This record gives sequence, C-alpha cells and structure tokens, in this order.
Amino acid sequence: MRMGTDKALINTTGIPWAQSAANKLAQLTVQVSLSVNEDQYNFYASAFRENAIIKDNSSLQVYGPLSGLLSVHLQHPLEDIFVLACDMPLMESPVLAELYSFYQTNKNADAYIFTNDNEAEPLCGIYCAKGLAAILKMHQQNKLPKHSIKFILSQLNVLYVPIKENQKKYFTNINSPEDLNEG
Repeated sequence: MRMGTDKALINTTGIPWAQSAANKLAQLTVQVSLSVNEDQYNFYASAFRENAIIKDNSSLQVYGPLSGLLSVHLQHPLEDIFVLACDMPLMESPVLAELYSFYQTNKNADAYIFTNDNEAEPLCGIYCAKGLAAILKMHQQNKLPKHSIKFILSQLNVLYVPIKENQKKYFTNINSPEDLNEG
C-alpha cells in the first residue's frame, strides 16, 4: 500500500473517506454500495451496513478497480453504476450532480466519464449495465487482454465530460502521505 493504510478508512474531516464518498453519492438519491476486497470485508462489515458491502468476486480472476466494478455488476446486473473512488476526498456533490444530470439526459452511451485535460477520470463516472455486460462477456471469453479501467473505456461507447478549470481540485487523487500533506 502506497498510503501505508486502507485509504477508505482515513479520516480527515470527522468521518472515513469511504463514508464521505457514500454520503456524497447518496445526495443524488442513488443506491450506494461499498466495493471491497476479500481482506477488507470483515472490517467493513463491522463498520458499515453489511447489505451495502459487495466483496470482490474471486471467481472473476480480475484485480484492482475492474474487479470491484464487475463484482458490483454481478450483484446488480440491470443497474447502471456510479463509481466514486474513496481516495478523491475533495470531491463535492454538485460536481457529481453535474455528471448525473448529463447521464440522465444522454441515454445512448455505455459510460459517462469526466476528463481532466483530455485524460479520463475513470474512477469518478457512470458505467451502464449494458457496457459492463459486454466487458464481462469479453472477460469470460478470454477476449479482454488488459484489465485496466482505461483500457475498458477504450472498448465502450463513452460520453466524456470535460471538467472545468475550477473543478480540477475535486479530482485530486490521494495515493501517498505526501499527497495528503500537499492537499
């Protein structure tokens, strides 16, 4: 771990980052689940509502964010998934609401993703069930050579939403103690 601890449990504002991210998504009135790996599950089950926690499906044999995304998809195969990484603690609900509004008025894509200087922000976006089903099928047929989220986006019909200059701070990804001290 680059951070030296589970980032979702870091508390810089009075609540753990995972709870903060969940609260921000809940303001959009969407169902909120926490995606965790096998090692995290027991701790999270004691700290959060157990029915809101989805453990990575080990049968997928996929790791990292894609494992969480596909595991949630398997639990809710007809639902579109709004992803917000817990290590974006500066994110604000109005920014999420902007993407959600864009998604609600443009129903023809597999994913809706913010871009920062033309680079995708794949861990703050909406992934549609039909696109995730296609990715899962590719994986099951051994036709998914890479498991990175950016590669996955290259396989989908994505509508990108450029972030505004004054929104860039919200997309700060905290990966190390140094990043935390700079924030």
